[in-house]
Amino acid sequence: MKKRSGGNILVESLSAQGVKKIFCVPGESYLDALDALVDANIRTITCRQEGGASFMAEAYGKLTGLPGVCFVTRGPGACNAAIGVHTAKQDSTPFILLVGQVARDQMGREAFQEIDYRQMFAPPISKWAVQIENAADIPRVMQEAFEAATTGRPGPVVVALPEDMLCEESDAAVIPPAPPAHFAPKHSDMEKFKALLEEAENPLVITGGGSWHEDSIKVFEDFCEKAHLPVAAGFRRQDMFSNAHPCYAGVLGTTIDAQLLDAVRKADLIIALGTRLGEILTQGYSIITPPKPAQKLVHIYPDASELNHVYKADLAIHSSVSEFAKAVAALEIDGERFAARTEALNARYRDWSTVGTRDKFTLDLDGVIEDIVNALPEDAIITTDAGNFSGWAQRFVRYARPMRLLAPTSGAMGYGAPSAVAASLTCPDRVVVGFMGDGGFMMTGQEIATAMHEGAHPIWLVFNNGMYGTIRMHQEKHYPGRVSATKLTNPDFAKLAQSYGAVGVAIEKTEDFLPAFKSAMESKKPTLIELRMDPQQITTAKKLSELAGG
Repeated sequence: MKKRSGGNILVESLSAQGVKKIFCVPGESYLDALDALVDANIRTITCRQEGGASFMAEAYGKLTGLPGVCFVTRGPGACNAAIGVHTAKQDSTPFILLVGQVARDQMGREAFQEIDYRQMFAPPISKWAVQIENAADIPRVMQEAFEAATTGRPGPVVVALPEDMLCEESDAAVIPPAPPAHFAPKHSDMEKFKALLEEAENPLVITGGGSWHEDSIKVFEDFCEKAHLPVAAGFRRQDMFSNAHPCYAGVLGTTIDAQLLDAVRKADLIIALGTRLGEILTQGYSIITPPKPAQKLVHIYPDASELNHVYKADLAIHSSVSEFAKAVAALEIDGERFAARTEALNARYRDWSTVGTRDKFTLDLDGVIEDIVNALPEDAIITTDAGNFSGWAQRFVRYARPMRLLAPTSGAMGYGAPSAVAASLTCPDRVVVGFMGDGGFMMTGQEIATAMHEGAHPIWLVFNNGMYGTIRMHQEKHYPGRVSATKLTNPDFAKLAQSYGAVGVAIEKTEDFLPAFKSAMESKKPTLIELRMDPQQITTAKKLSELAGG
């Protein structure tokens, strides 16, 4: 094999792993790799800040199931990109962060921008953090990095690349991807699962996690319909089970129906498939209490280390979602006795997710979301930032594949704008709508420039209420009348978008929204629609003034 630089071997290794896109902010610490990308069949997407780049790579990983790759420079670049690593870990998203590093002979002296990334990103914030010391090791480490990012519970891997190592020559050959690992349930597991289900009177399935695919979704939906099992989605995971399905009962998250909470408490069997049962889903671990819940618990998860970690399950099954779906489809379950309860939960969900009265405000978000729901194509991609405005997309949009929801379970602000750019670049023929607040947009809104540069055409909806709305909500609940640090002074967002070359529209009346939204979908131009909302419309159910003390 001909000798090549480490940068060339790295790019060859990325190509061998199937990488088609890299999201980056360039840096002098990885110039040799940048040079190798010139001749590679990999699209290099130049972003405007490393936080935006890492969010784009994470969103790509969510959307495709393949590792999103982000390349940043040492020190400040890695620090900015850390938010994407944290989001990928909490969201179980396959993700690779490549970080330029100081030269090997300068390490340990606090050289310019030096950080030990093996310590900075050590587990549990990542699945693995490694530094490649020799160019000859690049193929092996990269193959192991991609395998680690995608097996078991998917997640982030961080690879540090010393600058001089990337210039070092080697004749190392690239290594093809490892064959995918599928963990299937044992026969005895399925026998126990069937026995627990046959004993139950009020079972409830909770789906979530980061490893679902269309085939396993359909197989599992068919099983639930046959067995009359009610199904709730985990926090921001509504697109993993059709919301139009007769067994769907709603989402366990921040915008939640009290009757669904009651159904979880009264369940005698919880079947948690692919999900971790985290804090938000369990309402602060209150409706399913660790370590041993009041409900019997079957926990199916692709990573053995997660099983019996927070919750002690009555039956813990180490299995991928797809393999469990295949196994469960073969079971004969008489679930007729569950049918009435499942129908009632589904009816309640349909009522809860339907807009009631609109035009309570001059610009009414209930009316806006109803117009969005009626106008969206069935293969639309929704991205959301963190904040109260996301409650409308979580409560009223009914998801079903091919529609997708890309939203951070980590609660990271700044996700909505760059993730919408990544989704539009990944699926250019689909409508992409990014939901974000005025606070979150100002954290990463400069990625409009990336959309303009790369030819993306998402629709960004900026919900402008002049404050950090979620924090203000909690202030009103716990410290009524004492507002601190949550008021914001904002630019004219529509004009800001126009200054980038995008379409910018400001909406102050409900009836003006739908024409602007339809125009944006038809034009396929990057469009920002600023929604100048009443600060009183703080949640889907309450006004700000109704929160004081409660």
